[in-house]
This record gives sequence, structure tokens and C-alpha cells, in this order.
Amino acid sequence: MLELLAPAGSMEAVAAAIQNGADAVYLGYGDFNARRNAKNFSREEFAAAVSYCHVRGAKVYLTLNTLLTDRELPRAADFAAEASSLGADAVLVQDLGVVRMLRQVAPDLPVHASTQMTIHNLDGVKLAADLGMTRAVLSRELSRDQIAYICQHSPIEIEVFAHGALCMCYSGQCFLSSVIGGRSGNRGLCAQPCRLNYGWGDKADSYPLSLKDLSLAGYLRDLKKMGVTCVKLEGRMKRPEYVAVVTGIFSRAIHEDREPTAEEINQLQAAFSRQGFTQGYYLDQQGPHMFGVRQETKEPKELFAQARGTYQNGEAQRVPVTFYAMLRPGEPARVGVKDPEGRVVTVEGPVPEEARTRPLTTEAIENQLARTGGTPYRADRMRVLVEEGLSLPLSALNALRRDALDGLTREREALPRRRTGAYHPGARYENRKEPPVLTISVRSAEQVSRELLELGPAMVYLPLEELAAHPELARVPEGTVMGVTLPRVAWDREYPAMLEQLRQVRELGVTDALVGNLGMIEPVKELGFTLRGDFGLEVYNTQAVKEYKRLGVSSLTLSFELKFPQIRDISKTVDTELITYGRLPLMIMENCIIKNRKNACHCQNTNVLTDRKGARFPVVKAPGCRNELLNSQTLFLADKAADYRHIGLWAQRLLFTTESPQECVQVTKRYLEQNAWNPNEYTRGLYYRDVE
Repeated sequence: MLELLAPAGSMEAVAAAIQNGADAVYLGYGDFNARRNAKNFSREEFAAAVSYCHVRGAKVYLTLNTLLTDRELPRAADFAAEASSLGADAVLVQDLGVVRMLRQVAPDLPVHASTQMTIHNLDGVKLAADLGMTRAVLSRELSRDQIAYICQHSPIEIEVFAHGALCMCYSGQCFLSSVIGGRSGNRGLCAQPCRLNYGWGDKADSYPLSLKDLSLAGYLRDLKKMGVTCVKLEGRMKRPEYVAVVTGIFSRAIHEDREPTAEEINQLQAAFSRQGFTQGYYLDQQGPHMFGVRQETKEPKELFAQARGTYQNGEAQRVPVTFYAMLRPGEPARVGVKDPEGRVVTVEGPVPEEARTRPLTTEAIENQLARTGGTPYRADRMRVLVEEGLSLPLSALNALRRDALDGLTREREALPRRRTGAYHPGARYENRKEPPVLTISVRSAEQVSRELLELGPAMVYLPLEELAAHPELARVPEGTVMGVTLPRVAWDREYPAMLEQLRQVRELGVTDALVGNLGMIEPVKELGFTLRGDFGLEVYNTQAVKEYKRLGVSSLTLSFELKFPQIRDISKTVDTELITYGRLPLMIMENCIIKNRKNACHCQNTNVLTDRKGARFPVVKAPGCRNELLNSQTLFLADKAADYRHIGLWAQRLLFTTESPQECVQVTKRYLEQNAWNPNEYTRGLYYRDVE
């Protein structure tokens, strides 16, 4: 049966989820999770939540799914070790540095790959398994055939989102909130700028980045059949009544092996929606019909009042138990209870007396034992042995039942025996003393001019499709290396073409591949490329650098959400690279907003999205008919070279996107101090300001 995983932003929401049939809840303990604005649990609250859930046969998953700095890792290690000792059933992570830390401090705590890891193909799932993870939460953009393919071949459990908010960008790859507002979605404080109005002209008169909420109500049996382990409900910021309504509807449908009714769908929409729901990604039917905004509606007071009743008035009897009773003359009465996991508790009471009038019957004893109202337990089976002619007060039987169930509750609350360890950052490596070399990445073959190559960059990265189509560019002047950039997103059905292109460029003598997703690492290594990590890997701390080194990565592009002092303090066990020029990529989107605009492909044209303040964001084509949203301002640091030349970098990279070939040359000369060019408008990025 599908596991139903519900959100819990408070203890009341935990009760709402469990009393309405959730098999597990996910919640935040401490400050290191993807919903830092939610009410995260204190130690006492977390312990109470685990106890509450375990008694009722449910699991608790800790969210530790944000990027952490070196200074934050020791405190996160304390939280993780505590959560493990308090009985958390698993932890969700994004950061490979956190994965490495967890092996030290909580080696017995199961680890799940959060959707923030942008796992969207089988190789990504397999790598998660190799890293010791027991479950992967897939990207919400995947279609049903891709989910089925992954489930069919996955070595670990697969979890998918089944209801709740949809981000416009692939989770874990969005930088819009941090770059324009200083609040990072990768750090748990997304300000949701995608929900604001934008426009294609001078007016921000529409909502091209605001998707409707996802709902796979209607496809639950489909998901079960294809082998999905767990369906997840989004909404840790939502109120408990919402959690109760949505959890109850999904739980009843799953347990009754059916899909939600039309009336239940109406209730889901009344609880929360953005002009209805969408299944566009799942059905592989994308387009403008997937978009919607939150409209002011009346609170569904009656629906929410009924929902409150489900967790405020009484106890759902979730746990089926077997009762045992034995009454013999001259021996204490014995009552035992056994739960589904095989725990047995036995208690003894008074010695039965000889009956004077009405002796106890098996039926009478069973009736008393079955009175479990007000507890999480329900009597599922009875095994009663009572000899004839005996009498025992019903109050004594009731006391035996209560004592047995109390003992069982204590057993179910018992904390697991797990190993814990201390967090050791490990040896530090000294920073490079020499200034960084210059590398260049481009979007098109046209940008790689002879004049650009004659400037002698150490490496030029060209997109795989472009290099395969222009094999002559593999020949570069001595002293420059031509590398290939792989797509950050590639579904399994795109793999055959991608692998064939990789073989082609390998035969041309290209030896270096820039990879921005976990799922690309093994295929690139198998084909014999030198593996270089791009910004999509989200390298934020020393432990992540060490983990990627263990995976065979030769160089890493550090996150552009870091400040210069943080970059300086990262122990660089492999060569590190930093983007110092370009329009930073803010979003990568599966739903083509360029096509949505006019119902036709206009990728080669200039497409610019304007926000309510008049800022203009270019939208460009990404591999696989996807879009990338670029920053409205260009990152420019040529006049700040002193600030990044001595922080231990191997390379600084110029990221060319919308620039003409002539502009590429002009910018490169400026960074080589061969001219005095400055852009009219520019940004210093996040290297000088704190990112929350």
C-alpha cells in the first residue's frame, strides 16, 4: 500500500495528519530546513511528536534539506544526532556535505534524497543509493512514463509529490529569490517572487511564472501500480485544518483502493487552490492551462470546523491489536496484548473466584477487552481461555485491559538503539596562492570566435548539442582546453541522444565535461571524461567538496550564493571555480513560457520578461525545449579582482549567455586587463551581501 506522507508545521498539524490517516509526517527541527518560516519544533516538541506518531503506528521524517555553511554544520550535526536519538525515522537532505556529516554523527539514521537534490532520472537515483540513501524524492516535473521507468529499475524507494504547491523552477535550481531579494530557497527562506506579476512588454500584466497547485488525486492506483513507495502532500506552512482535510481525503482513497470522489475534489479545492489544480506535468501535457493564482475566497468554515473535530474530539483507533486472556482457578487472571510489529505486553490481576450466580463467559471477556475507545488501539483479534464456573469483576478486567495497553504504549514509545558519533570536519587544505586562471562558458558555437580563442582562456565550455553540431570547434589553440557542458536537466528518454553526442565529442578528443546534476556523473565517468562540477551541484561547504572529490570530480564550481569570506574559508581539496561575470541563471523551467506566450516556438528571438519594477529578465532556450530565466543585471567584478584573486580559487569563469561574439571578446579583454570597458548596468551578485 502507498505510504501517505503529510506535512506538519506544528504539533496541532501532527495530530491533524495522524488522526486523519497519515502514515508519516515530515517536520523541521532547528533552523536548517526548506521551510524556515514554518513553526519548527523545539527539542521537547520534537520528542513529543515522535512519541505521538510512533504510538499510533506512524513515522517521523526530519527535514534537513538546505545548503549549509561550514560554520553551520556543527550545529546541524547536533540537531541530527539529537533527532536520531529521539527516534526520527529518516532525514531528508539536499546538501552532500550534510550527507557526509550524517555518516559521522548518525550512521544508523536512514537518509532520503530531498526533491531539492533535483533527482529526475535513473542515474541520479542510483547515485543517491550509492551515497547510502534509502529513498529519493523525484522532481515534480516528471511525467508518468518517466516515473514508471525509474520505479521499475530503482534500487531504492521512490517518493513523489501528489498534492500541493508547484514551483516554476526545478527544486534546488532556483536562485530568483536569493539574487533579487537576498532570501534563498536553497536556504529555506524563499520569498516566492514567481507568484508576482510579470509581463512580456513594458507592463507586468500577467502571471507567467505562477503555476496552479499539483493534485494527483485520481491517479493514486496508477502510482501504486507503477511501484511508487510514498506519496507526499505539500503544505508545512498551511494551517492544521488544511492538513486534516487533504490527508483525510487521500488516506481514505488509498485505504479503500479508489480515487477521490467529485465531492472530495471540491473539498480539496475549497481547502486551498490556485484557480484549480493541474496534472500537466504528470500527463506530459504542458502549457498555459497549468497556470493560476491564489484568489481571495471565503474561508470554508464548515469544512474546517469538521476537520478540527477529527483531531480535537477523540482518538482514531489506528493500531490493530490482538488480545489474549486466560482465567484459571487458583491462578492470577492474565491479559496480554500484541501489536502488529510483534510487541507483547502481559499483565496479571486478581485470582478469579468460584461463580455464585453467573460465571464469566468468553463472550463477556471479549466484550470488555474490546472497549478500547479513547486509545489509539482497536481490538482486531481475541484469544480467550476461560475455564467454567469462574467469576471476576468487570472492573478488574477493565483495569487489566488498561494496564496492558499502557504497557504497550510504553513499548511503542521506546527509543531505538542507535550509534552516534562526533562531527569531525577533517584536515584543512591550504588555499592556492596563485591567482585564478580564466575560463569561459558560452551558450552558442557562434560566440566562440577565433579572436576569443586567441586571448588564451585556460578552458572554454561549450554546450554538448552545440559542440556535436560544430565538431570543428574541438580544435583549439595550444594552452586552451575545449570542454563540453552537459544539460542540467535530462530525462531518461533524452539519454540515448545525449550519450551518443557525448561519444561523438569524446572521439573528437574532448576530455573535459562540465556536469550540473548528480544524474550525469556516472555516465560521464564511464565514457572517460574528466569530470568537472558546475554550479547546479550546489557546492556550499567543505564537506560537499570532499564528497564530490570522493565521487571523482576534478574541479567544482562553488555556489554563487556564497560570500567571498565563506569561499575563502572552504577547504579546497579539489580545484574550485567561481563565476565572476555574466547574467546569472535564476530558473530552469520545464514548462516553456516562451511557447506559452504565443502558442509557438520563438526560442531564437529575444524574449524578455519584465517585472513590476521594470527590471527585464531574458528568457533563453535550455536543452530539451526548456527555458532558463536569466538575471536582469549582469554580474561584473573585473574591477574587484583583488577581492577574489587570493581566496584560493583555481579559476574564475566568464558566463556568456546573451552576449554577441564581439561582446564576448570585449568582456574577456577587460578581465585580462587589456581594456577599460565597464557595463552600463551591473550587479555585484551575492558575494558582498548576506543571503538568508
